[in-house]
Amino acid sequence: METENNVVEPKKKGSGLKIFLVILAIVCSFAAGAGGLLLFFKLSPDFASQTVTNVTKTEKEVTVVDSGIADAVEKIYDSVIVVENYYGGSLYATGSGFVYKKEDNKYYLLTNHHVISGGQEIKVVFPNEKSYTVTVIGSDQYADIAVLELTTDSEIPVAEIGETENMRLGDTVFAIGSPVNSGVYSWSVTRGILSGKDREIAVKLNSSYTNDYIMHVIQTDAAINSGNSGGPLCNGNGEVVGLVNMKLKTTGVEGMGFAIPIEDAAKYADAVIKGEDVSRPQIGIYMADLTSSIMNQYDLPDDIQGVIVTGIDEGSPAEKSDLKIGDLILAINGTKVKSKAELKYQLYKYNPGDTISVSYYREGSEYKTNITLTKKS
Repeated sequence: METENNVVEPKKKGSGLKIFLVILAIVCSFAAGAGGLLLFFKLSPDFASQTVTNVTKTEKEVTVVDSGIADAVEKIYDSVIVVENYYGGSLYATGSGFVYKKEDNKYYLLTNHHVISGGQEIKVVFPNEKSYTVTVIGSDQYADIAVLELTTDSEIPVAEIGETENMRLGDTVFAIGSPVNSGVYSWSVTRGILSGKDREIAVKLNSSYTNDYIMHVIQTDAAINSGNSGGPLCNGNGEVVGLVNMKLKTTGVEGMGFAIPIEDAAKYADAVIKGEDVSRPQIGIYMADLTSSIMNQYDLPDDIQGVIVTGIDEGSPAEKSDLKIGDLILAINGTKVKSKAELKYQLYKYNPGDTISVSYYREGSEYKTNITLTKKS
């Protein structure tokens, strides 16, 4: 600690001297502000016995109480993989993933569908630089989940799985992945908090002009970048609570990343591993979101919301129902749908073989029809 003490002792008492010293103190404070001078002074009726002290520099000892999340990171680190997507023998795209489960000498790894989509060969790389070719045993575009199978006699750490149900907003979370360039930034760790639960985010698939689907996700402010997709989002104990899959890129938006809740990812993965049918259901219609031109074409009221039926597949469940081209679907099993994305989101909660009730509008009246869903081809 370094200090300088300048003691000013006035020789006379009096109001004039008091005013002069007050002005002097103020001037000194401003003049020395850039150099860190802090001027303390006090006045009393018996001013002659008082002193004015100038302190130019003060150093404080700071204790850091947050010990970080290094132990939690080490717990999951060796279970995180770089996923390499090859097409025509060349590296086409990269992403992230993690070891989800082991059965005998088979390991099951999780990543995103969009990470492996379009690939002819998929390889994974571990932190010890060992590389393996893996098999895609299940992948779903709408869930954005892919399950990879790796057969090896080598011992590979398996990630510990957590849960999101009892997590609270503000809980510490962190992501591990290979953002931007897997050759440079592999196994990067970013930290944040759980920013939101039970988010429903509309997404576009295949460069569509309109949203195709709504995803159920959790939100974090941990830094998420291209290449983080498929990697684990973990809680403060190093347990996987989410499968990182997207971020908002809108101008002016920062710190809004999303992950598929581990419960949803695990449900799909377990079904794939067990060999269960994970096919999506279908009604068998072509549909469109409402626009002013479509509303005029079908003479629809201005205040109505829904999805217009623009075509019906031959032999489909829709053809066997009361639906016709030009009908406006309003709800599925009582849940309103305002867009194609919402309709698919509600529809995909059911399985092929289930019967649903579809509410629709036609020529000024509302109707209902029952439709038994079939497997989407």
